[in-house]
Amino acid sequence: MAKTSISRATYAEVRAALLERREIALIDVREEDTHARAHPLFAAHLPLSRLELEVFARLPRPDAAIVVLDEDGGPAGYAERAARRLAVLGYARVSLFEGGIAGWRAAGGELFRDVNVPSKAFGELVDAVLRPPSLAADELKSLLDANADMIVADVRRFNEYQTMSIPGAINVPGAELALRLPGLAPDPATRVIVNCAGRTRGIIGAQSLINAGLPNPVAVLRNGTIGWTLAGLGGHLEHGQTRRFTAVSEAARQRAAARARFLAQSAGAGQVTLSGIAPWQAQKERTTYFIDVRDPAEYESGHLPGFRNVPGGQLVQETEMTATVRGARLVLADDDGVRANMTASWLAQMAWEVYVLAPPASGWTETGPWRPPLPPPPDAPAIAPETLRDWRRSSEPPVLIDLALYADYRRGHIPGAWYVPRAELAAGALAKLPRASRYVLVCASGALARHAHAETAAAARRHGGEVFVLAGGADAWKAARLPLEQTEHLASEPLDRYRRPYEGTDNSAAAMQAYLDWEYSLVEQLERDGTHHFQVKKFTT
Repeated sequence: MAKTSISRATYAEVRAALLERREIALIDVREEDTHARAHPLFAAHLPLSRLELEVFARLPRPDAAIVVLDEDGGPAGYAERAARRLAVLGYARVSLFEGGIAGWRAAGGELFRDVNVPSKAFGELVDAVLRPPSLAADELKSLLDANADMIVADVRRFNEYQTMSIPGAINVPGAELALRLPGLAPDPATRVIVNCAGRTRGIIGAQSLINAGLPNPVAVLRNGTIGWTLAGLGGHLEHGQTRRFTAVSEAARQRAAARARFLAQSAGAGQVTLSGIAPWQAQKERTTYFIDVRDPAEYESGHLPGFRNVPGGQLVQETEMTATVRGARLVLADDDGVRANMTASWLAQMAWEVYVLAPPASGWTETGPWRPPLPPPPDAPAIAPETLRDWRRSSEPPVLIDLALYADYRRGHIPGAWYVPRAELAAGALAKLPRASRYVLVCASGALARHAHAETAAAARRHGGEVFVLAGGADAWKAARLPLEQTEHLASEPLDRYRRPYEGTDNSAAAMQAYLDWEYSLVEQLERDGTHHFQVKKFTT
C-alpha cells in the first residue's frame, strides 16, 4: 500500500460540517468497547477489524467526506491504517481527525459514553419535552398481581425479548406498535404498558402510540427491565417466551396508515414514488440509504431490489449503524403505509432528510435475507477443512488465528485456535503466539481472513512462517462435522464488544444504576455539544 500523505481534519472543520448539515461520515475505527468509553456524538462505530465487511453498505458513496478517528491520531494507528485501506477501496475524500479522541477533548469537544448515543440522547429529549406517562416497576407488578385489564408490549428485537421479559409481555417491536396495538387492545379501556431493556425504545414506543392516537391509556415501564430488576423483581422475569404480535384487519391498517402519514408529513418527512427514487439510486453527489423497515420474515418473503432490511424500531434506536453518513438522505419502504411513516416521523425529528416510498403496486421481486455489498476478496492460499484437520494431527501442527467476534469465538471454535482481533495482527499480536512454520487464518465465512492475509503474511515472514486461509471459514469446518471447543486462547484483550448494562440478568446493580444515571444526563450533554439539530414535535390529535 503506497505511503501517500493523508489529509487532516480539525475539530473546527468537523463541527462546521455538522452545524451546516453537510454530509460527513465521522467514523471511529477502534474496537467497540474502546469506542463506548468516549467518542463524539456523531462518531459512528465502524471497526478497522471488520472494515471490508461493512463499509460498502454503510458508506455507499465513494466521494462522501469521511473523517477517520482513533485514540490519538498517531502514525500507523488504527485511523491511519483505516484511511489507507479506504483509499484502496476507492474512497476519494478520506481524512484523519487531528489528534484523535485526545484532540477532540483538547479542542473543547463534548465526549459521550456508551453506544448508539444520538438515538439515546434523542429519546431522553423526547422524555424531557413530552413527558409520556410512566409506571414504576412495583406499580406494574401490582397491576399484574391484580390481573388488571392491560397489555405489556415489549418493543425490543425478538431475540432480546426471548432472553428476558416482563411476565405476560407480548413482543411488538417499535415500528409495529401503531399497526398492531389497535388489534391487540380493541377495548379502549385496556391499559397498554410499553417496555424495553432500559429507557430509549420504551419512551419512543409509548410516545408513538400516543402520537398515533391510540385511545387506550398508555404508559412506559420506567427504566424497563433494568428498573424491574433494580426493584428486586428480577426473579419474576420470564425467559424463552414466544408471544408475538398478530395480523391486523384491512380497516385497522387503513386507519393507522392515515394517521401515520399525517405524523410523518407534520414532522417534515417527504413521500416519493418508486420511479422518483431512480435518479437518487444513480446520484453520485449525494448519499441515499434505501431501507425496508418491516419484520425480517416479511422482508425475506419479498422486497424491493436495493433495499436493505432494518426494522423501524431498531433504525430509530441505532440510526448511525445503518446511515453512517450524517446529513444523508433516507428512503423508507413498507407494504402497509404505517411502519415506514411512523419511523420517518421520528427520523425527521432527529434532523434526517427522510422520505417514505409510496406503496408500489409491483416490484417486490427479490427474496431472501439482505446480503451486504462486499469488495472482492484478495487472492490468498487456501486450504480445505480436511487439510487443516490433517495438519493439526501432524508433528508440526499450524497455529490457528481466529478473527471471529469474541462472543462467537467463546461459543465454540476450532480446537487450539487463538482469538486475535484482525486490527491487532499488524500491531504485534502475532508475536504473542507460538512460533510455527504455518499459520492458518479463520473467520466465519473465509472472506475476512482473505482480506487479512497480506498483513498477516508480512508479519509472519519475520518469524519464518507461511500463512494460509481456511476455505469457507468456520462455517465450512462445522459443515464437515469437525470438532469445536470452548477453551479460550486469547492473544489480545476482547474489546470488540461493549458489555451493555441492560443485557442479560447478571449485571451488577451498580452498573445498571450508573447506566440509568448516564441516560438522565444526556439532555445536558446535548445542549453542551450543540450539533444535533433535534426538534421534538408535539402533534395535534
